[in-house]
Amino acid sequence: MADLTLSEIWIYPVKSLGGIRLKSSVVLAKGLRYDRRWMLIDDQGNFMTQRTHPKMALFRQSIDEGQLSIRHQDRSIRLSFTHAVIDVPIETKVWDDSVKVMEVSKEHSEWFSESLSFPCRMVSFPEKNSRPVDARYNIDNDEVSLADGFPFLIIGEASLADLNRKLKNPLPMNRFRPNLVFMGGEAYEEDAWRAFRIGKNRFVGVKPCGRCMVTTINQDTAEKGREPLATLATYRQRDGNVYFGQNVIAIDHGEIFEGDEITVG
Repeated sequence: MADLTLSEIWIYPVKSLGGIRLKSSVVLAKGLRYDRRWMLIDDQGNFMTQRTHPKMALFRQSIDEGQLSIRHQDRSIRLSFTHAVIDVPIETKVWDDSVKVMEVSKEHSEWFSESLSFPCRMVSFPEKNSRPVDARYNIDNDEVSLADGFPFLIIGEASLADLNRKLKNPLPMNRFRPNLVFMGGEAYEEDAWRAFRIGKNRFVGVKPCGRCMVTTINQDTAEKGREPLATLATYRQRDGNVYFGQNVIAIDHGEIFEGDEITVG
């Protein structure tokens, strides 16, 4: 097997906004530290994503001096990672999962409402709150943050390269919103990964990732197209789903770094 190396690490602190590339990150049970611990809900209490609000792609996130900075056009707002919350639990759902969240502040909710031109609230998912992964793929009472279903998503650069050879206009990796990207190996080999290590941290691949229309949204313009789902459906479809990438659970909770060696098996 060719050498495998962790080449990119990504987090998406507020669900469905732009990602942040990191040189290193702490692996926690629910996912990488700060990954999808916040999200937006509409005035009906429904969770919001690019599926129904593609302009969420245009919000840029960064980490600056221990704070999360969020920018939209010429407006920005900051959030301390140790922020307080409005101490009134809100019951909402992420797909079929009921979750308890807390509104961050009226200021942050108003900022997003003004930026998106409709009422919404920014909410936090405290680390202590429970959200089990799908019991069919549970390894050891595993939990997940506000990600769609699993704590981590890994994709190989070779998989994207193979897809791009089939596309008229190649696409960047950000269409697929991975946490972990690796170089080396064969296209789609991550599909078959079960036990593997990144540096000293053990992980388990539990389920190939079924892809949705968010992959068709240009993350720079928020415009929708047909690709890559149209092409992926010609050779990566089964059981009514199109697959690209592997969902992952962590066994160890140490730190990972760009450049870490990956060993499979």
